[in-house]
Amino acid sequence: MAAASHCPPEWLELRESADAAARATELLDPLRGYLDASGAAGPLVIRDLGCGTGSMGRWLNGRLAGPQHWILHDRDPELLARASAGMAGAAADGSPATVTTQEKDITHLDADDLSDTSLVTTSAVVDLLTGDEMDGIAEACAGAGCPALLTLSVAGRVELAPADPLDAEITDAFNAHQRRTDRGRTLLGPDGASAATGAFERRGAVVHTRPSPWRLGADQAALVAEWLRGWVAAACEQRPELAPQGEAYLRRRLQACEAGELHVVVHHSDLLALPNGALR
Repeated sequence: MAAASHCPPEWLELRESADAAARATELLDPLRGYLDASGAAGPLVIRDLGCGTGSMGRWLNGRLAGPQHWILHDRDPELLARASAGMAGAAADGSPATVTTQEKDITHLDADDLSDTSLVTTSAVVDLLTGDEMDGIAEACAGAGCPALLTLSVAGRVELAPADPLDAEITDAFNAHQRRTDRGRTLLGPDGASAATGAFERRGAVVHTRPSPWRLGADQAALVAEWLRGWVAAACEQRPELAPQGEAYLRRRLQACEAGELHVVVHHSDLLALPNGALR
């Protein structure tokens, strides 16, 4: 993935609790059923692609039983160090969970890289990929016969209450920014979940999808404020003519946030792809 997709660790840490609350737990039962039926010897080998600070591992390792070995992938050595240090936890039944890291571009993984893998996971990554890169990850998973749990892909829909006349225009500009072409890479943005579904289904996978929205209110004011700043900045970067209105809009929204009056729903989608032959 391009350097432009780097996320500051402070942002990843700020959003971790909202991510944990949003992920679709309904996908865990079919995942557990598949992993139990696979009867693999030894620990589960779980590769977390674009691991960031390791929030996916901290959320999932205590929800799966049996020994686990997590391999954390990221291009940022600082994030890998934080993720590895923060993964001190055990499986749901108290079994150990160990961790190693790999500083590697996840878009270059192939089936051989995943040959020992029980599960591939991601969190808030799919929208940062191109269609070809998503296709490559699906091909690698299919070739290795391993399932994938891809969480928190942006859906392109935001609800803010109370409403503001500029909400729709900012949303449209932000979505265009998410789909931008950056250094020759056209990002999937809000099309990521549908692109991932198609990529896995073309390879015979059974795909389950569920919504995973952030639901943010006064108790998440710091996250809402930081999200607003980034959301409006991206919209105005995409459409510079929006900047004067966007600055005034951001001031109004931050004032409402500070007063505890703003509620935000940011829609995402989670996807579980089980290899060809898995039971629905």
